[in-house]
Amino acid sequence: MSPRKKEEKKSFEEQLGRLEEIVALLERGDAPLADSLALFEEGTGLAGACTALLDEAEQKVVKLQKGPDGEPVELPFQAEE
Repeated sequence: MSPRKKEEKKSFEEQLGRLEEIVALLERGDAPLADSLALFEEGTGLAGACTALLDEAEQKVVKLQKGPDGEPVELPFQAEE
């Protein structure tokens, strides 16, 4: 057996693009059941990966506010409700 090449980690945009392709294929409804199940499985994996990337990005976002001395202070991002 030959060793498998390590797959490069795809960007968020690439994963989202593939997820959109999968949705379009499933919406057409003409794929055999086994193919549809494989596409659905791939899609759920991509959706989870995209969610994880978004969560990670959200944690990196900071909001600048003025501190007591008037200088900017980095505070963790808090979504408005």
